[in-house]
Amino acid sequence: MRAHFVLSEIGVGLRRNVTMTFAVIVSVALSLALLGGSLLAREQVNSMEDYWYDRVEVSIFLCNANDAESGDPNCSRGAVTEEQKEELEAELREHNLVEEVYHETAEEAYEHYQEQQKESPIAAVVTPDQMQESLRVKLTDPTKYDVISSAFAGRDGVQSVTDQRSLLENLFNLLNGVNYAALGLMALMLVVALLLIVNTVRVSAFSRRRETGIMRLVGASSFYIQLPFILEATIAGMLGAVFACLLLVGVKYFAINNFLAERIPAIDFIGWDAVLSVLPFVLVVGALMPSIAAFFALRKYLKV
Repeated sequence: MRAHFVLSEIGVGLRRNVTMTFAVIVSVALSLALLGGSLLAREQVNSMEDYWYDRVEVSIFLCNANDAESGDPNCSRGAVTEEQKEELEAELREHNLVEEVYHETAEEAYEHYQEQQKESPIAAVVTPDQMQESLRVKLTDPTKYDVISSAFAGRDGVQSVTDQRSLLENLFNLLNGVNYAALGLMALMLVVALLLIVNTVRVSAFSRRRETGIMRLVGASSFYIQLPFILEATIAGMLGAVFACLLLVGVKYFAINNFLAERIPAIDFIGWDAVLSVLPFVLVVGALMPSIAAFFALRKYLKV
């Protein structure tokens, strides 16, 4: 009997406040979708960092005749000689931090440049002798770039030592910034959802103040009186959480698997295991957040 009464009260409350309940569902769905998306984006960035940082190289660019003639202070002693190249490469191969060394000639650098910049008008006027030879070094620990830089920068025949890691850090800092912005938007949407939940519960309690007053007079407990309102908010929150989960699954299937993954094969996108691990958390938050908000909102409005 009591269960039937609680369920009937829930049905009455949802029917009386259809518009506000719908607004709660939409706001909860959007805020939880942003929450889940932010968690997945953070995992994606971490996965990309691990993947790309393991593949970054240190590039040691060697002086050519143009560098020496242009007055580059690092090439004041002239273009690199064959003896200097052999000495640098031998030292690199013996270094305990170096995993692999690849010597890129000026001709190979020119070919790579033409492939990458074929749409640029500058590519037509660049000649092979203007390109620099380089030693591409893969480290066993990419974080130890400073060790290689201090050992080889300023050496005879070395024009500069650069690290691809610095370029990647700028990219990942940008991605992290976007993720933080999404978290900020999620927090804002969460506040809006909480305010809507509290307002909906208050309106529902006010519209049924006579019934709750009678229940209080006949000895019903506070929890029994509050239960229908709390369950109304919980149902709305769960519906919003379900829609948020559907949004996350849809983005994974349509946007990532069937669009981005085919067009950007260089990125190892997160798998279904990461998405499925986030969905239970979204559902739990969707159930707890409205029920807690409703409980505190009712403490004042159901006092008789």
